[in-house]
Amino acid sequence: MKPLAGIKVLEVAMYGFVPSAGAVLADWGADVIKVEHAVTGDPQRGLRRTGPLVVEGDPNPNIEHANRGKRSIGIDMSKPEGREILLELAKNADVFLTSFLPQARAKFGFDVDDIRAINPKIIYARGSALGPRGIESDKGGYDMTAFWCRAGVAATITPEGMTGMISPPGPAFGDTISGTNLAGGIAAALLQRERTGEPSVVDVSLLGSGLWAMGHTIALSVHLNQTMKAPMPGTHGAPTNPLTGLYETSDGRYLSLLMMQPTKFWADVCRHIDRPELADDPRFATAELIAENTPAAVEILREEIGKRTIAEWTERLGTLSGPWAPVQDALQAAADPQIRANEYLRKAGELELVSNPVQFDVTAPDLEPAPEFAAQTEDILVELGLDWDRIIELKTAGAIT
Repeated sequence: MKPLAGIKVLEVAMYGFVPSAGAVLADWGADVIKVEHAVTGDPQRGLRRTGPLVVEGDPNPNIEHANRGKRSIGIDMSKPEGREILLELAKNADVFLTSFLPQARAKFGFDVDDIRAINPKIIYARGSALGPRGIESDKGGYDMTAFWCRAGVAATITPEGMTGMISPPGPAFGDTISGTNLAGGIAAALLQRERTGEPSVVDVSLLGSGLWAMGHTIALSVHLNQTMKAPMPGTHGAPTNPLTGLYETSDGRYLSLLMMQPTKFWADVCRHIDRPELADDPRFATAELIAENTPAAVEILREEIGKRTIAEWTERLGTLSGPWAPVQDALQAAADPQIRANEYLRKAGELELVSNPVQFDVTAPDLEPAPEFAAQTEDILVELGLDWDRIIELKTAGAIT
């Protein structure tokens, strides 16, 4: 049995951040009902182009990633009948999950007090751009603005002297990280409610998640009153350690070495690059000498690593005791045998999707496709006890799809 089997989640959210929290909860076994606008649905359904990547037809990974495993109902919350249906759904839910801003929650009548009035034990979970307090708490935002730019990620990853900034590696980068944070907070709130009977209001923001991801760097910067800047591409990673840095292979790929104790690994690296005599080279006999002679060691490693392809190095370095990795793009990562062995990608209908990173009992979660827009509206209303005459009345009034 999945850990959240039997938990009911009512999700009133759009785009990537908060829906991705719902996707994680669905992966963990929760029954997640996604509430979408009765006419337009989640705007994310219309996203077909991301940079050079264009999706024609269905399935559309832009909606599937953050919405797999859910059920969808179309409700017009601006109509009294639609709000009534929403509140009926909330009566039996364990979690109310939303991305709507405070003014919208108040307008449509599903803020904390509204939902707690009909379900006092419900966990109310909010995902925001900038947090629940402060003069900007009522402002919206996206992962590009609140997570990537404002939390310090973009400025830190962009090399000094470069025009502009480095962009995120793809859509919903900060959304997915923040959504997983929110799912974890909801799980903790469910445990607290089980132990104490007390429900919580759970808040996670894109800004807070970006700061958490940058936490080590920000702590250093505040303590030392200095900012960290990324080196220009091509610069060796560590000025006093040849075993921490990036090295190009003969086929234009890169190896990343990250051995923070160079004396521990130096001899082993020398054996793996077919230069065992370097293990006894007096220039590299101690940590102090390795630091002093790092430029010379870097040149040796560049020359030797540049003689073989990434595939050859991947096989050859399989027995190396120190940490290293091939630099991989998204397709290369998806084909990585270690990633496949752990089932970090799983089939969800016609697509392969990345599963959330948490596994229980060494088992990857089974993934189900995202629902078609409002596909389960009638089934969900029947579960609420509505008869077909009432369902037809609601459809005629435009309160549901």
